[in-house]
Amino acid sequence: MSKPRTRSFVQVDVFSTSLYRGNPVAVVLDGTDLSDEEMQRLARWTNLSETTFVLPPAVPEADYRLRIFTPQGELPFAGHPTLGSARAWLDGGGMPRHADRIVQECAAGLVTVRRGEDTLSFAAPPRVRDGALDEEYLQQVVAAFGITRDRVVAHQWVDNGPGWAVVQLSTAEEVLALEPDLSLFPTAMVGAIGAYPGGSEYAFEMRTFAPGAGVPEDPACGSMNAAVGQWLTSTGAAPSAYRVSQGARLGRAASIEITADADGTVWVSGAATICIRGSITL
Repeated sequence: MSKPRTRSFVQVDVFSTSLYRGNPVAVVLDGTDLSDEEMQRLARWTNLSETTFVLPPAVPEADYRLRIFTPQGELPFAGHPTLGSARAWLDGGGMPRHADRIVQECAAGLVTVRRGEDTLSFAAPPRVRDGALDEEYLQQVVAAFGITRDRVVAHQWVDNGPGWAVVQLSTAEEVLALEPDLSLFPTAMVGAIGAYPGGSEYAFEMRTFAPGAGVPEDPACGSMNAAVGQWLTSTGAAPSAYRVSQGARLGRAASIEITADADGTVWVSGAATICIRGSITL
């Protein structure tokens, strides 16, 4: 156990321009000398989707190293904690090595973050698993979602670290109507996406369920949207730029922008606003 001391601490609201309607992340700006158990204990206590700890980089290419914890364990990568932690690091006086980008080191590797006028964007990391879901697992998802197999338009492993799978339904309305029984897949990391009618403000509605990480439903999930964006844009099922709405069933209003470059790099963008600044004793 490290000796308790006061450290800088912030909470950042990510993926919403309306305060307190995105997905919050707790960020400890100095995670040095903390044990894994101490980090995990705080993540359980904050009870947010993720709590992060900023550390000095271990490789020269990175600006800082990030460890990311859910209430139940550590993740190699997560999206909204990446943007929220980058905002916290900049606000705390962090100076990127490169004027046009921030480089975050995490267990999944190096992740590039770009600064826009009002948003931050991260480059989607490579997927460690893709391809269609096996039929047995798909049937488990369908049963837990309380829908029939013929409602699934497409399905895919979209795992960039946390273990994500996704099913695509015909409409956003169907996604919003889901009442999943999480007891039927307590270790799952799974999402559902459905399209809005043409001309709508958003192209898709996303919902993300992560009982396997101790998060029944995530208000806004950057890692899921990143990997789904890679899948949909690479197959032509979505244009190279589109917007996703998430969190409505939780009283949130997340807005996530997906952009695919000509070289196939997918960027996930959104607002990241610091709502709480202070100190924490750890």
